[in-house]
Amino acid sequence: MILITGAGGKTGRALLRQLVHQGQPVRALVRRESQADSLQEMGAAEAIIADLLDPASMEPAFSGVTAVYHIPPNIHPQEELIGEIAIKLANQNDVAHFVYHSVLRPYIRSMPHHIQKARVEERLFTSGIPFTILQPAAYMQNTLPGLGTARDEGVFRVPYPLDTPMGMVDLDEVAEVGAGVMNNPVHFGATYELSGDEILTPANIAQHMEAALGKSVSAEEIDLETWQRGAEQAGMSPYQIETLLKMFHYYAEYGFWGNANTLSVLLGRSPKTYADFLAGRLLSAGQRRHGARRISARTR
Repeated sequence: MILITGAGGKTGRALLRQLVHQGQPVRALVRRESQADSLQEMGAAEAIIADLLDPASMEPAFSGVTAVYHIPPNIHPQEELIGEIAIKLANQNDVAHFVYHSVLRPYIRSMPHHIQKARVEERLFTSGIPFTILQPAAYMQNTLPGLGTARDEGVFRVPYPLDTPMGMVDLDEVAEVGAGVMNNPVHFGATYELSGDEILTPANIAQHMEAALGKSVSAEEIDLETWQRGAEQAGMSPYQIETLLKMFHYYAEYGFWGNANTLSVLLGRSPKTYADFLAGRLLSAGQRRHGARRISARTR
Protein backbone atom coordinates (compact mmCIF):
# COMPACT_ATOMS: atom_id res chain seq x y z
CA MET A 1 0.00 0.00 0.00
CA ILE A 2 1.29 3.47 -0.96
CA LEU A 3 0.25 6.52 1.08
CA ILE A 4 -0.13 9.91 -0.61
CA THR A 5 -0.30 12.82 1.82
CA GLY A 6 -1.91 15.99 0.52
CA ALA A 7 -3.71 13.77 -1.98
CA GLY A 8 -6.62 16.16 -2.57
CA GLY A 9 -4.63 18.75 -4.55
CA LYS A 10 -3.71 18.72 -8.24
CA THR A 11 -0.35 17.04 -7.58
CA GLY A 12 -1.88 14.29 -5.47
CA ARG A 13 -4.60 13.64 -8.01
CA ALA A 14 -2.12 13.44 -10.87
CA LEU A 15 0.00 10.96 -8.93
CA LEU A 16 -3.05 8.92 -7.94
CA ARG A 17 -4.05 8.55 -11.59
CA GLN A 18 -0.59 7.23 -12.44
CA LEU A 19 -0.47 4.75 -9.56
CA VAL A 20 -4.00 3.48 -10.19
CA HIS A 21 -3.08 2.99 -13.86
CA GLN A 22 -0.16 0.84 -12.68
CA GLY A 23 -2.51 -1.21 -10.51
CA GLN A 24 -0.93 0.01 -7.25
CA PRO A 25 -3.11 0.14 -4.11
CA VAL A 26 -3.19 3.70 -2.81
CA ARG A 27 -4.28 5.22 0.48
CA ALA A 28 -5.09 8.91 0.19
CA LEU A 29 -4.69 11.29 3.13
CA VAL A 30 -6.91 14.36 2.82
CA ARG A 31 -8.41 17.15 4.90
CA ARG A 32 -12.08 16.95 3.93
CA GLU A 33 -14.69 14.24 3.39
CA SER A 34 -15.57 15.60 -0.05
CA GLN A 35 -11.96 15.06 -1.12
CA ALA A 36 -12.02 11.51 0.24
CA ASP A 37 -15.12 10.64 -1.75
CA SER A 38 -13.78 12.01 -5.05
CA LEU A 39 -10.40 10.27 -4.67
CA GLN A 40 -12.06 6.93 -4.01
CA GLU A 41 -14.09 7.48 -7.16
CA MET A 42 -10.75 7.98 -8.95
CA GLY A 43 -9.53 4.61 -7.70
CA ALA A 44 -7.95 5.14 -4.28
CA ALA A 45 -8.31 1.95 -2.24
CA GLU A 46 -8.74 3.96 0.96
CA ALA A 47 -9.08 7.60 1.98
CA ILE A 48 -8.33 8.89 5.47
CA ILE A 49 -9.25 12.35 6.74
CA ALA A 50 -6.60 13.86 9.00
CA ASP A 51 -4.90 17.06 10.12
CA LEU A 52 -1.28 17.19 8.93
CA LEU A 53 -0.33 18.98 12.17
CA ASP A 54 -1.98 16.36 14.39
CA PRO A 55 0.15 13.18 14.64
CA ALA A 56 -2.63 11.24 16.38
CA SER A 57 -5.07 11.83 13.51
CA MET A 58 -2.39 10.93 10.96
CA GLU A 59 -1.20 7.72 12.62
CA PRO A 60 -3.83 5.42 11.01
CA ALA A 61 -2.81 6.63 7.55
CA PHE A 62 0.79 5.46 8.05
CA SER A 63 -0.06 2.06 9.50
CA GLY A 64 0.69 -0.83 7.14
CA VAL A 65 2.00 1.18 4.18
CA THR A 66 5.19 0.25 2.33
CA ALA A 67 5.88 3.71 0.91
CA VAL A 68 4.91 7.34 1.44
CA TYR A 69 4.71 10.10 -1.14
CA HIS A 70 4.63 13.28 0.91
CA ILE A 71 3.10 16.34 -0.74
CA PRO A 72 3.18 19.31 1.64
CA PRO A 73 0.38 21.90 1.60
CA ASN A 74 1.03 24.81 -0.72
CA ILE A 75 2.80 27.78 0.94
CA HIS A 76 2.13 26.76 4.54
CA PRO A 77 3.95 28.57 7.40
CA GLN A 78 4.45 25.26 9.26
CA GLU A 79 5.62 23.13 6.37
CA GLU A 80 8.82 22.14 8.16
CA LEU A 81 6.84 20.87 11.17
CA ILE A 82 4.43 19.01 8.88
CA GLY A 83 7.39 17.31 7.20
CA GLU A 84 8.92 16.45 10.57
CA ILE A 85 5.67 14.79 11.69
CA ALA A 86 5.36 12.78 8.47
CA ILE A 87 8.98 11.57 8.67
CA LYS A 88 8.59 10.59 12.33
CA LEU A 89 5.41 8.62 11.62
CA ALA A 90 7.09 6.90 8.68
CA ASN A 91 9.95 5.87 10.95
CA GLN A 92 7.63 4.60 13.67
CA ASN A 93 5.73 2.49 11.13
CA ASP A 94 8.83 1.06 9.40
CA VAL A 95 7.98 2.61 6.04
CA ALA A 96 10.42 1.25 3.45
CA HIS A 97 10.51 4.30 1.15
CA PHE A 98 9.74 7.99 1.63
CA VAL A 99 9.37 10.18 -1.47
CA TYR A 100 9.34 13.91 -0.78
CA HIS A 101 7.76 16.31 -3.25
CA SER A 102 10.05 19.31 -2.87
CA VAL A 103 10.75 22.13 -5.33
CA LEU A 104 13.43 23.19 -7.79
CA ARG A 105 16.17 25.19 -5.98
CA PRO A 106 14.81 24.65 -2.45
CA TYR A 107 17.80 26.34 -0.83
CA ILE A 108 16.96 29.87 -2.05
CA ARG A 109 16.74 31.75 1.26
CA SER A 110 14.84 34.73 -0.16
CA MET A 111 11.84 32.48 -0.87
CA PRO A 112 10.45 31.21 2.48
CA HIS A 113 8.43 28.35 1.01
CA HIS A 114 11.56 27.06 -0.72
CA ILE A 115 13.85 27.15 2.30
CA GLN A 116 11.26 25.28 4.40
CA LYS A 117 11.47 22.44 1.87
CA ALA A 118 15.26 22.47 2.16
CA ARG A 119 14.91 21.96 5.91
CA VAL A 120 12.58 19.00 5.38
CA GLU A 121 15.11 17.53 2.95
CA GLU A 122 17.79 17.88 5.65
CA ARG A 123 15.58 15.99 8.10
CA LEU A 124 15.25 13.16 5.59
CA PHE A 125 19.03 12.90 5.28
CA THR A 126 19.28 12.03 8.98
CA SER A 127 16.07 10.00 9.30
CA GLY A 128 17.48 6.61 8.35
CA ILE A 129 14.56 6.03 5.96
CA PRO A 130 15.34 5.18 2.32
CA PHE A 131 14.23 8.32 0.54
CA THR A 132 13.90 9.96 -2.86
CA ILE A 133 13.50 13.71 -3.32
CA LEU A 134 11.79 15.19 -6.38
CA GLN A 135 12.39 18.87 -7.13
CA PRO A 136 9.98 20.01 -9.86
CA ALA A 137 10.00 23.36 -11.59
CA ALA A 138 6.82 25.42 -11.88
CA TYR A 139 3.99 23.47 -13.51
CA MET A 140 2.76 24.27 -16.99
CA GLN A 141 -0.69 23.78 -15.45
CA ASN A 142 -0.13 26.95 -13.40
CA THR A 143 -0.64 28.99 -16.58
CA LEU A 144 -4.13 27.61 -17.25
CA PRO A 145 -5.95 30.47 -15.45
CA GLY A 146 -3.90 32.82 -17.63
CA LEU A 147 -4.91 30.81 -20.70
CA GLY A 148 -8.54 31.42 -19.75
CA THR A 149 -7.89 35.16 -19.53
CA ALA A 150 -6.04 35.05 -22.84
CA ARG A 151 -9.03 33.33 -24.45
CA ASP A 152 -11.58 35.70 -22.94
CA GLU A 153 -9.69 39.01 -22.94
CA GLY A 154 -6.71 38.49 -25.25
CA VAL A 155 -4.25 39.20 -22.41
CA PHE A 156 -1.85 37.00 -20.42
CA ARG A 157 -0.95 38.74 -17.15
CA VAL A 158 1.97 38.10 -14.75
CA PRO A 159 3.31 40.03 -11.72
CA TYR A 160 6.91 40.22 -12.96
CA PRO A 161 8.70 41.57 -16.09
CA LEU A 162 7.74 40.22 -19.48
CA ASP A 163 11.33 39.23 -20.29
CA THR A 164 11.74 37.06 -17.17
CA PRO A 165 13.28 33.68 -18.14
CA MET A 166 11.14 30.84 -16.79
CA GLY A 167 11.30 27.06 -17.06
CA MET A 168 8.22 24.87 -16.62
CA VAL A 169 7.36 21.19 -16.39
CA ASP A 170 4.18 19.26 -17.14
CA LEU A 171 2.60 18.00 -13.89
CA ASP A 172 1.54 14.76 -15.56
CA GLU A 173 5.18 14.01 -16.40
CA VAL A 174 6.21 14.80 -12.82
CA ALA A 175 3.52 12.37 -11.63
CA GLU A 176 4.79 9.76 -14.09
CA VAL A 177 8.26 10.05 -12.57
CA GLY A 178 6.82 10.01 -9.05
CA ALA A 179 4.94 6.79 -9.70
CA GLY A 180 8.00 5.29 -11.34
CA VAL A 181 10.35 5.83 -8.40
CA MET A 182 8.00 4.45 -5.73
CA ASN A 183 9.34 1.36 -3.93
CA ASN A 184 12.25 1.11 -6.37
CA PRO A 185 15.64 0.74 -4.59
CA VAL A 186 17.40 2.10 -7.69
CA HIS A 187 16.15 5.54 -6.63
CA PHE A 188 16.92 5.36 -2.91
CA GLY A 189 19.04 8.31 -1.78
CA ALA A 190 18.50 10.23 -5.03
CA THR A 191 17.52 13.86 -5.48
CA TYR A 192 16.09 14.64 -8.91
CA GLU A 193 15.57 18.06 -10.46
CA LEU A 194 12.57 17.91 -12.79
CA SER A 195 12.47 20.69 -15.35
CA GLY A 196 11.47 21.03 -18.99
CA ASP A 197 13.99 21.89 -21.68
CA GLU A 198 12.50 25.25 -22.70
CA ILE A 199 13.24 28.64 -21.17
CA LEU A 200 10.31 30.90 -21.94
CA THR A 201 9.51 34.47 -21.02
CA PRO A 202 5.94 35.60 -20.31
CA ALA A 203 6.05 37.23 -23.74
CA ASN A 204 6.93 33.85 -25.29
CA ILE A 205 4.13 32.16 -23.34
CA ALA A 206 1.63 34.70 -24.69
CA GLN A 207 2.86 33.94 -28.22
CA HIS A 208 2.28 30.21 -27.67
CA MET A 209 -1.21 30.94 -26.34
CA GLU A 210 -1.92 33.09 -29.39
CA ALA A 211 -0.88 30.26 -31.72
CA ALA A 212 -2.89 27.67 -29.80
CA LEU A 213 -6.04 29.79 -29.50
CA GLY A 214 -5.89 31.26 -33.00
CA LYS A 215 -6.48 34.78 -31.70
CA SER A 216 -4.34 37.75 -30.73
CA VAL A 217 -2.85 37.51 -27.22
CA SER A 218 -0.55 40.07 -25.59
CA ALA A 219 1.49 39.77 -22.40
CA GLU A 220 0.97 42.32 -19.63
CA GLU A 221 2.86 42.92 -16.39
CA ILE A 222 0.66 43.53 -13.34
CA ASP A 223 2.14 45.85 -10.72
CA LEU A 224 2.57 44.16 -7.35
CA GLU A 225 0.15 46.44 -5.51
CA THR A 226 -2.61 45.47 -7.93
CA TRP A 227 -1.71 41.79 -7.57
CA GLN A 228 -1.74 42.09 -3.77
CA ARG A 229 -5.20 43.67 -3.73
CA GLY A 230 -6.50 40.83 -5.86
CA ALA A 231 -4.84 38.23 -3.61
CA GLU A 232 -6.40 39.79 -0.51
CA GLN A 233 -9.83 39.82 -2.15
CA ALA A 234 -9.34 36.15 -3.08
CA GLY A 235 -8.79 35.30 0.60
CA MET A 236 -5.07 34.53 0.60
CA SER A 237 -3.44 34.61 4.03
CA PRO A 238 -0.88 37.32 4.90
CA TYR A 239 1.85 34.63 4.96
CA GLN A 240 0.93 33.42 1.47
CA ILE A 241 0.84 36.95 0.09
CA GLU A 242 4.15 37.96 1.67
CA THR A 243 5.81 34.75 0.48
CA LEU A 244 4.56 35.07 -3.09
CA LEU A 245 5.61 38.72 -3.26
CA LYS A 246 9.14 37.65 -2.28
CA MET A 247 8.99 34.97 -4.97
CA PHE A 248 7.95 37.52 -7.62
CA HIS A 249 10.83 39.79 -6.61
CA TYR A 250 13.22 36.85 -7.00
CA TYR A 251 11.76 35.97 -10.40
CA ALA A 252 12.09 39.57 -11.57
CA GLU A 253 15.77 39.62 -10.59
CA TYR A 254 16.91 36.14 -11.62
CA GLY A 255 14.15 34.21 -13.38
CA PHE A 256 13.55 30.58 -12.46
CA TRP A 257 14.49 27.63 -14.64
CA GLY A 258 16.42 24.35 -14.56
CA ASN A 259 18.02 21.64 -16.68
CA ALA A 260 15.96 18.96 -18.46
CA ASN A 261 18.59 16.18 -18.54
CA THR A 262 17.38 14.37 -15.41
CA LEU A 263 13.72 14.46 -16.41
CA SER A 264 14.59 13.20 -19.91
CA VAL A 265 16.47 10.22 -18.48
CA LEU A 266 13.72 9.32 -16.01
CA LEU A 267 10.99 9.58 -18.66
CA GLY A 268 13.03 7.86 -21.35
CA ARG A 269 12.08 10.66 -23.77
CA SER A 270 12.26 14.41 -24.17
CA PRO A 271 9.93 16.35 -21.87
CA LYS A 272 6.75 17.81 -23.27
CA THR A 273 7.03 21.24 -24.85
CA TYR A 274 4.73 24.05 -23.78
CA ALA A 275 3.18 24.14 -27.26
CA ASP A 276 2.38 20.42 -27.01
CA PHE A 277 0.93 20.95 -23.53
CA LEU A 278 -1.40 23.70 -24.77
CA ALA A 279 -2.48 21.64 -27.78
CA GLY A 280 -3.31 18.70 -25.52
CA ARG A 281 -5.29 20.81 -23.06
CA LEU A 282 -7.31 22.54 -25.76
CA LEU A 283 -7.98 19.22 -27.50
CA SER A 284 -9.20 17.56 -24.30
CA ALA A 285 -11.33 20.60 -23.45
CA GLY A 286 -12.87 20.47 -26.93
CA GLN A 287 -13.59 16.76 -26.56
CA ARG A 288 -15.29 17.36 -23.21
CA ARG A 289 -17.49 20.07 -24.70
CA HIS A 290 -18.32 17.85 -27.68
CA GLY A 291 -19.21 14.98 -25.35
CA ALA A 292 -21.41 17.25 -23.26
CA ARG A 293 -23.25 18.43 -26.39
CA ARG A 294 -23.82 14.81 -27.46
CA ILE A 295 -25.21 13.91 -24.01
CA SER A 296 -27.42 17.00 -24.06
CA ALA A 297 -28.75 16.08 -27.51
CA ARG A 298 -29.60 12.54 -26.38
CA THR A 299 -31.55 13.80 -23.34
CA ARG A 300 -33.73 16.29 -25.18
